[in-house]
Amino acid sequence: MPESTDREYATALDEAEKLLGFRLERFLGTAPTEPENAEDFKRIATIQAFGDAWPRTERLDTRTRALVSVTIAASLGVLEPLRGQLRIALNSGATKEELVEVFIQIAAYAGVARAFEGYGIAAQVFAEHA
Repeated sequence: MPESTDREYATALDEAEKLLGFRLERFLGTAPTEPENAEDFKRIATIQAFGDAWPRTERLDTRTRALVSVTIAASLGVLEPLRGQLRIALNSGATKEELVEVFIQIAAYAGVARAFEGYGIAAQVFAEHA
């Protein structure tokens, strides 16, 4: 891996820790059954999300970006990523009440079933932040 990519990856991992409150490396390892380019995928995705997108706070602050990300993850029904987005939102100053309002909006535009499913994850994350 080129030195600049190493730096970008390290910076992205540091940004993820700042937002999530924990290191991501434990989720980024590869199993012996994965192809050798699986590590490339995980590195590229991490750099794209936490190295390129999240730090863009000039026009959209981290709190707002987190609320948008919660909405997207919940609407798509990707529940494990939603858990992380909820943690980022709470760590970035969003309140539990604001997040409930997000789920009300999701219910109206993405469907009640999808909103309830996502809210189940939110309730778990809220308990972590009691």
